Amino acid sequence: MDARLVPFDEKMTKSYEALLNEYVTIRAGRANPHILDKVMVDYYGAPTPIQQIANVSVPEARMIQIQPWEASMVREIEKAILMSDVGINPTNDGKTIRLVFPDLNEERRKELAKDIKKLGENAKVAVRNIRRDANDTLKKAGKEEDLSEDEIKNLETEVQKMTDSYIAKIDGAIDNKTKEIMTV
Repeated sequence: MDARLVPFDEKMTKSYEALLNEYVTIRAGRANPHILDKVMVDYYGAPTPIQQIANVSVPEARMIQIQPWEASMVREIEKAILMSDVGINPTNDGKTIRLVFPDLNEERRKELAKDIKKLGENAKVAVRNIRRDANDTLKKAGKEEDLSEDEIKNLETEVQKMTDSYIAKIDGAIDNKTKEIMTV
């Protein structure tokens, strides 16, 4: 790969990885501790991720158990979960918080599948915008560095191949997550 294209490849990689991180937070009827990644707890005035103030475990396939290291944090963690968009009501016994995942109904699965597709489309748009920026940069560089039209065309072809590969990866991620959601 041409050195001029490396920054654009890195940007496309980041777009793809951002999509995968979004997909991790979508719950699929099974307990996944990553749905708590974006939930911040008020820990003595500082917003802190749950994983930094409690032990998060999955004792059963459809349950997440959160055991704070300080008993006084049970209420704060519970409040943070209720205020987040996790969509599960926590239960606590004074020491431990449990999140029990209900089975997803067909309607909810279809909604999630639409969300997955929308997130994937947004990632594709981001990759295409990066392609456009790369092509603009190549055209400017062509004038400044006195590159031939053939060299510019070859670099643009390389950018297109890179774009196509990331679009295919995104499509694969969409398909995999949709299958995961739609599996009962």
